[in-house]
Amino acid sequence: MTEKHRIFTTSVASVYPLYVAKAERKGRTRAEVDEIIRWLTGYDQDALASRLDQKVDFETFFAEAPRPNPSRALIKGVVCGVRVEAIEEPTMREIRYLDKLVDELARGKAMEKILRK
Repeated sequence: MTEKHRIFTTSVASVYPLYVAKAERKGRTRAEVDEIIRWLTGYDQDALASRLDQKVDFETFFAEAPRPNPSRALIKGVVCGVRVEAIEEPTMREIRYLDKLVDELARGKAMEKILRK
């Protein structure tokens, strides 16, 4: 049996400030980071805040996502040297989707393009 990657048991709340800091360093906002997370997962703002307060891990966060956006499959590109569309493990792919969206935000991409509208 293969051991789970440690990111699965890492709380989203511990990584969230890093996402926000990355965005803010490039002139983007916490609200935009939240919008990306809500778009990807289907959580509303109150549910997102609750999940962060509860310090749920990434595995639980994505497993319990109320409405994963079907357009997330349109997210393509490289994160940490790996093509997100080639990641076979579903939870890892969801985590990398989020990483990719935050990267796009920090690079100044328009929200309409980030959210695949």
